Amino acid sequence: MDWGTELWDQFEVLERHTQWGLDLLDRYVKFVKERTEVEQAYAKQLRSLVKKYMPKRPGKDDPESKFSQQQSFVQILQEVNDFAGQRELVAENLSVHVCLELAKYSQEMKQERKMHFQEGRRAQQQLESGFKQLENSKRKFERDCREAEKAAQTAERLDQDINATKADVEKAKQQAHLRSHMAEESKNEYAAQLQRFNRDQAHFYFSQMPQIFNKLQDMDERRATHLGAGYRLLSEAELQVVPIIAKCLEGMKVAADAVDAKNDSQVLIELHKSGFARPGDVEFEDFSQPMNRVPSDSSLGTPSDGRPELRGPGRSRAKRWPFSKKNKPRPPPLSPLGGPLPSALPNGPPSPRSGLDPLAILSEISKSVKPRLASFRSLRGSRGTVVTEDFSHLPPEQQRKRLQQQLEERNRELQKEIDQREALKKMKDVYEKTPQMGDPASLEPQITETLNNIERLKLEVQKYEAWLAEAESRVLSNRGDTLGRHTRPPDPPASAPPDGSSNSNNGSQDKESSEEPPSEDGQDAPIYTEFDEDFEEEPASPIGHCVAIYHFEGSSEGTISMAEGEDLSLMEEDKGDGWTRVRRKQGGEGYVPTSYLRVTLN
Repeated sequence: MDWGTELWDQFEVLERHTQWGLDLLDRYVKFVKERTEVEQAYAKQLRSLVKKYMPKRPGKDDPESKFSQQQSFVQILQEVNDFAGQRELVAENLSVHVCLELAKYSQEMKQERKMHFQEGRRAQQQLESGFKQLENSKRKFERDCREAEKAAQTAERLDQDINATKADVEKAKQQAHLRSHMAEESKNEYAAQLQRFNRDQAHFYFSQMPQIFNKLQDMDERRATHLGAGYRLLSEAELQVVPIIAKCLEGMKVAADAVDAKNDSQVLIELHKSGFARPGDVEFEDFSQPMNRVPSDSSLGTPSDGRPELRGPGRSRAKRWPFSKKNKPRPPPLSPLGGPLPSALPNGPPSPRSGLDPLAILSEISKSVKPRLASFRSLRGSRGTVVTEDFSHLPPEQQRKRLQQQLEERNRELQKEIDQREALKKMKDVYEKTPQMGDPASLEPQITETLNNIERLKLEVQKYEAWLAEAESRVLSNRGDTLGRHTRPPDPPASAPPDGSSNSNNGSQDKESSEEPPSEDGQDAPIYTEFDEDFEEEPASPIGHCVAIYHFEGSSEGTISMAEGEDLSLMEEDKGDGWTRVRRKQGGEGYVPTSYLRVTLN
C-alpha cells in the first residue's frame, strides 16, 4: 500500500503530515542540543568541584598526602574528574552525531519536500488550465449552436413570408448556413478539447500525482528512519561510556577500601615523632626551708620534722609538661649538633654548693631556674626557628629522618656523577681510537667538572654520615633515658638492678625515710610506669635475621657494635624510632640503626 493509490485525493493531508514530521525532527534536534548543554554544564561543575577540593600543594610537599585517607580522597576526586570527562564525551558525541547530522538532514528533507509539492501544484495548475479551456470551448459551442438555430428559424420565416423579397430570403439562408458551419466547428473544437482534458486528467490522477505522493512517502519514511537512528544514538552515546564510568565507580570503591587506619597512625608517628625523652617527675619544693636556717656543707638538708629536702636547679618549677600553654620556657643552650650542653642536661646532678646559707642557695636557685628539656622549642613550634644545614632545629627523630633523606639523595647524585664519568671516559676512549668521531680534548672540561662534582658530593656524604651518626646517638640516648625512667616498677627489689640503676633505687629508698638525707642520684625516681619491653627480659627466639650494611660503633647505652657484613639475629622489629634490637652470634643484644641493616623476617 502506498500513498499514491490510497491517498490520491489527500494532497492537503499529506502536506500537513510531512510538515509535522519535519517539525518533530527539528524538536528532537533541539532537545538533544539542550541535553548536550546540560551535560557540558554538569561536567564543568564537576571539574570545578574537583578543582575546589583538590589539594593545592604537590603531593611531595604535602605531609597530609602520606595518609591513606588523603590518598583515597584524592583518588576519588580523580575518578570524579574522569567521570566528568566521560560526561563531556557524551555531550560531544551527541553534538556531532545527532545534532549536526540530523539538522543537516532536516534541511535536505525540507528542500526535497518543497520540490515535490511544487511539482504537484504545477500539475494541478495544468489540469485546471485544461479544464478552463474545455469550459470555454463548451460555452462557445453552446453559443454557436443557439445562434445557428436562430439564424435557421429566421431564414425559414422569411422563406414563408410572401412579402419578403428574394434577396432577403437568400441573405437569411446564407446567414443560417454560416451559423450552422460555425456551430459545427465549435463542436469539433469542443470535442477535441474534451478528449485532451480527459487524457490529461487521467495522467494527473493515475500517473503524475501518485508518483509525487510516492516520492513524498519515501521521503517521509527515510526521515522517520533517520529519526529512529537519532533516538538510538542517544542511548548508544551513554552505553559507550558505561564501561569507563563503571571503572571510575570501581576506582572509588577501591579508594574506599584502601583507607588503613593503623597505617595512618603509623604515618603520623613517622611524621611527627620528635625523639625527645619524656619529662621527668616534678620535685617537691620546700618553701619552709628558709625559715629553718640549718647550715649545710654541701647541700640543703632535710629538716628533722621529716619534710623533704629542697632540690637543686635541675628540679625547678619551670620544668613542666611541655604541652602546657601557660609555660613558655626558653630552650637551654644547644651544642653544634643540636643537643644540650653538658651543663644543661636534664638529668644531671646539681653541683654542690658547700658553705652557703640555705636562703642564699634558694635565691640563687630562683635566679638560675631554666627548663631542662631542649625539645621545648620544637614542641612549642617556635616561628623564629632558624633552619640549619644539619637540621638541628628539628627534633632528634625528625632530624635523623631528614638527614637520612639528604644522605640518600646525595648518594643517588654521587652514583649519577660516577656513571657520567664512566660514560665520558668511554666516549674519550672512542674518540682517541677513532678521531673522525670527535676531539678527545673537547671532553676534558666535562670530565673535570664531573670529578669536581664527585669530590664535592663525597664530602657532603661524609658530612651527612657524621651528622646522621650523631643524630642517631641522640635518639638512642633519649630512648635509653626514657626506658631508664619509665620501665622500672614502682617498688624496686632490694637487690641493685643492672645498667647502673642502683643509685636511683637507693635514692628512692632514702626518699621514703625522713631521717636520712637523700643522695643526689635519687632525683630521677619515677612516680609512674609503662609496660614496655626492656633489655632485662629473658632471651627470646629470633624473629628473623639481618646483615649489617655499614659498620656501627655502639658507644651509647643500650646499643651494640657490629661490623660491616656481619650476620645478626633479629630480636625485635623497628617500633618507628629508627632502632632495631639484634643479637650477635658471639653473644650480646642491643639496638642498632635500622637503616644500617638488611632485614629478612622468618
